[in-house]
Amino acid sequence: MLEFKPDELEKIIGYHFKDRMLLRSALSHSSYINELKINTYPDYERLEFLGDAVLELIVSDHLYRDHGDMKEGDMTRLRSALVCEPTLAECAKEISLSDYILVGRGEEKLGSRFRDSIVSDVFEAVIGAIYLDGGIEKAKSHIEKYVLKDMEDRKLFYDAKSILQIETQKENKSLEYVIKGEKGPDHKKEYTVEVMINGKAVAAGQGSSKKHAEQQAAYNALKGMRQTARCI
Repeated sequence: MLEFKPDELEKIIGYHFKDRMLLRSALSHSSYINELKINTYPDYERLEFLGDAVLELIVSDHLYRDHGDMKEGDMTRLRSALVCEPTLAECAKEISLSDYILVGRGEEKLGSRFRDSIVSDVFEAVIGAIYLDGGIEKAKSHIEKYVLKDMEDRKLFYDAKSILQIETQKENKSLEYVIKGEKGPDHKKEYTVEVMINGKAVAAGQGSSKKHAEQQAAYNALKGMRQTARCI
């Protein structure tokens, strides 16, 4: 059975819970609760529901207040980029959240606590827990620290594959993603993908799924292209 380690995670995120049961709930998958036999506390799903709403409110408020010249459609697209599953999973990596998610033995064998869908939900559940424990300002500080920083970079990551496709089409170049390797046990695979432009490898990316690795590779390719353009 996985161990609840609040001290470590609280130190990483810089927030200490008055009610640590909120944090424990935020980190607990239903499979873990079911294995305890006694349902002494709820799993993360209700906190994820709350955290999702708090996250969307804070991001929307930030875009409205700090981007007065941005049109509604652009705000909507940027908000979507900031709160989508892949972006939140990337945010969660910054605090090693997967190391603290509590799942049952069966789900642990399947590598569930490393899946983007679960990691992003738990990330939102932690936001919900912070909101209940410390109020909207503490939740806002957490979101600003891990979601709202480097917004253009987050948007680039979200749109990386489509942007790269547009850029290569403009120059009539071919674009291909090639799986170069995979490592780790079945429940914790890491894929490596290279992005090929006109048959030449220009960047690589790693991820827990082929899709995520492709997205990371496209993002790395775009960053390299922009860095080159700045140096010319």
